[in-house]
Amino acid sequence: MDLHFVTYFVAVVDHGGITKAAQALYISQPSLSQAIRTLERRLGATLFDRTGRRLVLTDAGRTFDLAARRILADVERAKAKVTAVRELEFGRVDVVSYSAFSIDPMVELVRRFRANFPKIVVRVLDTYGPAGVDNALRRGSAEVGVTDLSIGYEGLVTAPIATQELVLATHASLSGRLATPLADPVPRALLHSLPLVVDLGDQSNQFRGLLSEGAENVVVDCVHPVTTWELVRRGIGATVVPRRVAQQQMTDVCAFSFDPPLTRDVGIVYRSGEQSPAAAAFIATAAEMATSAVPSTEEE
Repeated sequence: MDLHFVTYFVAVVDHGGITKAAQALYISQPSLSQAIRTLERRLGATLFDRTGRRLVLTDAGRTFDLAARRILADVERAKAKVTAVRELEFGRVDVVSYSAFSIDPMVELVRRFRANFPKIVVRVLDTYGPAGVDNALRRGSAEVGVTDLSIGYEGLVTAPIATQELVLATHASLSGRLATPLADPVPRALLHSLPLVVDLGDQSNQFRGLLSEGAENVVVDCVHPVTTWELVRRGIGATVVPRRVAQQQMTDVCAFSFDPPLTRDVGIVYRSGEQSPAAAAFIATAAEMATSAVPSTEEE
């Protein structure tokens, strides 16, 4: 869940309504109303009773209010940790991830961290899928993981960074060989008949549903993003990537949205308990990155 939704919700509660909360947040009233409706839709619960002149919390709303305030307090504590370690003069943080996130959000996350802590070395470790992230953290070979949050990490702490929109990336030479040309948006079921170049180590719930039975439509199982992009560019097969990656990294390809839209929540995972100063700073940087994400409701 995007943290700005939590901030918006608490503001509406504290200000007693949409109008005053929108003024305090410096956003338009329609945008705030849409954000609250989106939050309720994602939670599958009505948070406010709208029958009177004032918005009144429902039972579900009161329960979420407690959780929301804990979330915001955790973010503030994370920010405080960043402030506390601004003067770090040396150190290293070991971060583990896999190919799905090697560009987005890893590059931007490391860029932000290095901008704040130029004397801290970031060692990015590669692994094979979510199970590899889990194992690296439990063994202690990494302090923080960047991963898909739809996967369970029992006993570990998780925190969101952003929600990615996934798209189908393909070259015109492949589209031209299809019996029916691709049109935007592409039905998800169509992927079962398309040759795919993907990393089978990505075992997210969203990804598994795109493969045919037995993954027979996967023509290349590739863990290297740059190699995947080049194979797609040469028409070997299509792939599924975040829209930002398709737009910024993959030249000469077409990006198609999915019907229904396909998204993936990405975040960090780490062991509970006291963190090293460098790891605490990296975790706090991820929290700051999450709070600065562009609200998706502005695009809906």
